Amino acid sequence: MAPEVKGFFDKATFTISYVVTDPKTKKAAIIDPVLDYNPRSGRVATASADAMLGYIDEKSLEIVWILDTHVHADHLSAVAYLKEKLGVPVGIGANVTKVQAHFKKVYNVDTGFKADGSQFDRLLKDGETFKLGELEGRVLYTPGHTEACVTYVIGDAAFVGDTLFMEDYGTARTDFPGGSAATLYASIHRLYEELAPETRVFLCHDYGTAERKEYVWETTLANEREKNVLVREGVSEADYVKARKERDAKLDAPVLLLPAIQVNMRAGHFPPAESNGVSYLKIPVRKAS
Repeated sequence: MAPEVKGFFDKATFTISYVVTDPKTKKAAIIDPVLDYNPRSGRVATASADAMLGYIDEKSLEIVWILDTHVHADHLSAVAYLKEKLGVPVGIGANVTKVQAHFKKVYNVDTGFKADGSQFDRLLKDGETFKLGELEGRVLYTPGHTEACVTYVIGDAAFVGDTLFMEDYGTARTDFPGGSAATLYASIHRLYEELAPETRVFLCHDYGTAERKEYVWETTLANEREKNVLVREGVSEADYVKARKERDAKLDAPVLLLPAIQVNMRAGHFPPAESNGVSYLKIPVRKAS
């Protein structure tokens, strides 16, 4: 069965969020929603998430899940805001605990923060299923970009997070803590081998290319397998790892890396407010060697 999929593109972070609907029952899920954040002012806004809520209201949908594919490093997640509005559970891959444990140390987070995933309502394991009306969702563990990345397969659609990009752009970077080019190669080949070639693939990001100025975020596994510039059929693991590492070495850190992880590992919540009622985000500073 084919779900209806509506993508919402956030130009500020080149992120695509989705509302995925069972057309028969109108039950739906939100995947990878964006919370608007201005790093210059520290101000938060909800225009991106509110656009999704407007669509949900317009189509008379019943949201039953809010899902993140991983702890994003390039945008803040709106899962907490949307949970407050909709009162439905938030899910993420079970290995989020590995990411939490690492960054709890990086940010020297207070002892009140538990690296056990308890900030989320459901920790989804590899192979676990969930219902979206009459559609079945399935969780595939697809690490490599991070240790906790998952793909959500719903009907004939796969929501791959940062695992794959459009075939003319390649794949996710693998130089974040816990990332691995070899692991990502294996995860992508798992998608190639376990899912049907005609599976619709929905991406979490698109940046365009020098030749392609428009932003797009839907492809197929067959298209990726035949044409992906980094990991098409016939590219060996060794060749992919070499190409990926060379490309990663030239990439800048995402603009919102430092605030995003602190918020997203808390399921979209900011750190607890201090005595003046204001929440603060930390910036680790390392002395030059």
